[in-house]
Amino acid sequence: MISQTFADKISKQDYTKKALIEGVKIIDISYFTDDGGAFCEIARILDDAGVRDHFAEFKLKQINWSQIEPGLIKAGHLHKNQEDIWFVPPTDRVLVGLMDVRTGSPTLGAKMRFVLGAGRARLLYIPRGVVHGCANPYTKPMTLIYLVNQNWTDDPEKSDEFRIDYSEFGEGFWEMVKG
Repeated sequence: MISQTFADKISKQDYTKKALIEGVKIIDISYFTDDGGAFCEIARILDDAGVRDHFAEFKLKQINWSQIEPGLIKAGHLHKNQEDIWFVPPTDRVLVGLMDVRTGSPTLGAKMRFVLGAGRARLLYIPRGVVHGCANPYTKPMTLIYLVNQNWTDDPEKSDEFRIDYSEFGEGFWEMVKG
């Protein structure tokens, strides 16, 4: 059925579920649409500033919004104390990259690459010590909303913002997969 000329050039698409980095959580949340628009509840905050259901131990300190311009890579950074919960609206899409650099972690060195948004409502929990970043290989600005359990500071003595070059993820990691 397939010509020998092309038989050795064909590969099978891999739809298997990829393994998670230890401690990373991806949680589907409800996304409701009707003829008047859409609604999605990102997080329920309790009186003690814990995020109910999936992240009860996470004590919310700050909620941030970021716009990612087309062609931009915002990677990689990590925190020694802070944990993040990321949300990309279902109407947008952002390419996410994670890399485990934690000493003693069973997934040390593991990398994850996936898309948030793209018609789905999901929360991404990123534990401290996991390098994270995102890219927008698309043609319009994209949105990232993230909850953190540490207040941001620009004081270099108190900052928990550490950087690692995006190239550490590997060649082609941040490029759109063609095919």
